[in-house]
Amino acid sequence: MPSPMPVSASPEDDQPEKIHLPRTSESEPLQKIRHTTSHVMAMAVQKLFPKVQVTIGPSIETGFYYDFDSPEPFTEKDLKAIKKEMTKIINRKLPVIREEVSREEARQRIQAINEPYKLEILEGLQEPITLYHLGDQWWDLCAGPHVESTAELNPDAFDLESVAGAYWRGDETKAQLQRIYGTAWETPAQLAEYKRRKEEALKRDHRKLGKELGLFIFSDSVGPGLPLWTPKGTVLRSILEDFLKQEQLKRGYLPVVTPHIARVDLFKTSGHWQKYKEDMFPLMAEDEAAAALEQGFVMKPMNCPFHIQIYKNELRSYRELPLRLAEFGTVYRYEQSGELGGLTRVRGFTVDDSHLFVTPEQLDAEFLSVVDLILSVFKSLQLKNFKARLSFRDPDSDKYIGSDEAWDKAQGAIRRAVETLGMDHFEGIGEAAFYGPKLDFIFQDVLDREWQLGTVQVDYNLPERFDLEYVAEDGTRKRPVMIHRAPFGSLERLIGILIEEYAGDFPVWLAPIQVRLLAVSEDQLPFAKQVVSQLLAIGIRAEVDTSGDRLGKLIRNAEKDKIPVMAVVGAKEVEANSLSIRTRAAGELGAIPVAEVLERLKAANENHANF
Repeated sequence: MPSPMPVSASPEDDQPEKIHLPRTSESEPLQKIRHTTSHVMAMAVQKLFPKVQVTIGPSIETGFYYDFDSPEPFTEKDLKAIKKEMTKIINRKLPVIREEVSREEARQRIQAINEPYKLEILEGLQEPITLYHLGDQWWDLCAGPHVESTAELNPDAFDLESVAGAYWRGDETKAQLQRIYGTAWETPAQLAEYKRRKEEALKRDHRKLGKELGLFIFSDSVGPGLPLWTPKGTVLRSILEDFLKQEQLKRGYLPVVTPHIARVDLFKTSGHWQKYKEDMFPLMAEDEAAAALEQGFVMKPMNCPFHIQIYKNELRSYRELPLRLAEFGTVYRYEQSGELGGLTRVRGFTVDDSHLFVTPEQLDAEFLSVVDLILSVFKSLQLKNFKARLSFRDPDSDKYIGSDEAWDKAQGAIRRAVETLGMDHFEGIGEAAFYGPKLDFIFQDVLDREWQLGTVQVDYNLPERFDLEYVAEDGTRKRPVMIHRAPFGSLERLIGILIEEYAGDFPVWLAPIQVRLLAVSEDQLPFAKQVVSQLLAIGIRAEVDTSGDRLGKLIRNAEKDKIPVMAVVGAKEVEANSLSIRTRAAGELGAIPVAEVLERLKAANENHANF
């Protein structure tokens, strides 16, 4: 898989030789190391703080955590002491011993050490009941896996990272616990690389850069997970929307606009109310009687039922198909507050949604066309490091709707498409939407984190549930197939990812402010303003810095604001009708005639490129 191309050639892009950092799910040895290290941490905590009770302590993708019920909050000083004690435990080379016991034996042992959380955990366990011991010093209920001895843990390859609040069983009505996060690796070199990436991630954090660049804000008065877009951020959104709208128009998509709320009955028909209710905002009913009958309005979690109503508004002929309806539709999902994260996990977000209504014979060609559009979008955004996930249903789960036949046909269409295109892909069983399978594009960013971006889904079920029809060539009524697709996915998530991928250094065509003119003195301001007028006239987003600061500070401010093209205007430039160009992507370019600057900027916009 190729690495993403750097956006600019600056010293900060120089990286040490790549060290692979496997996720827990990819490495059985790491799973054992991390799970065992979590037990070592719990043992250390209870030795240092005897009044602390333990709950659960699993491994996670880059490390582990343990939840504790502690009378006092853990501090940074405490974490250092816990880490020091953990190192001592590791160096004692304690054997890790697995023991099977009866349920009653486990209950008696737990009661003997007065651990009520373990009693509750025991109630939900299937037999055999297993305990894991660290020597004869400490034990916990656990299914494993673990290493055979703490001697297999490298005391220089783990660290404790942070403390966070967590509710027991994730329930806000239950006890609030303290969760200590840690990370563990096979080698110190892996730990050092992990820390380096974490530091780089902090520099690139879209929440930090978004604030510094003035793109968006969050307000407690509005509520968590509901971003407010500033003028610059709105420009960025508009650029992305306009870009995709133009691509869609070229490919025969028809724009539509739908409301933000609808009767709950619409989502009962689609199945969202039954299968997705806990992720939706509560029902808005006129009175208690209506609420008891589940009658009222809800904020939409999806756009598809609305587009279906537009399709159903009139009887369609096969000649009208495929019908491609597209909308930048804002949807609302009641994410738990602890799951929110900047722009990447919000409660109100805009989807570049489209629904294609096709005949069964058109399905394969239209699906391939959608994939081609998604790949074209990724190319323009310089997103290269991605793979395709075939998100299929889990046949043992009851969360899906529709017949086995419908699912087999839909999954077959997706499999044919990726095989036809020769795409690198893998299957994700259980990742399907409740109404149909998906082809999801999983992007790996410059820090090797994975994000789901574009998606395309095949759906035989909603056309059935809404009784959709078209008049076939022989005059009979037939059922269309739906394709759901979103090249961007969530516009908010995409922008958050782009901020971090580019480290705020947007290519010229995407930058909210593309050019800033820096006049050496007030004498050059009239010329600079005249050039800005020429730039604005051809659609280039330009401005003049009129602060009156010295040139050095003007340049530093433009660098801080990550303006992609800086144009210095002195007496020589005015006389020659030129601009001294400096770009963040390529550095000093020297004096360039104004006409050529305009031409190159216009080309950058048209070709979705840099200057």
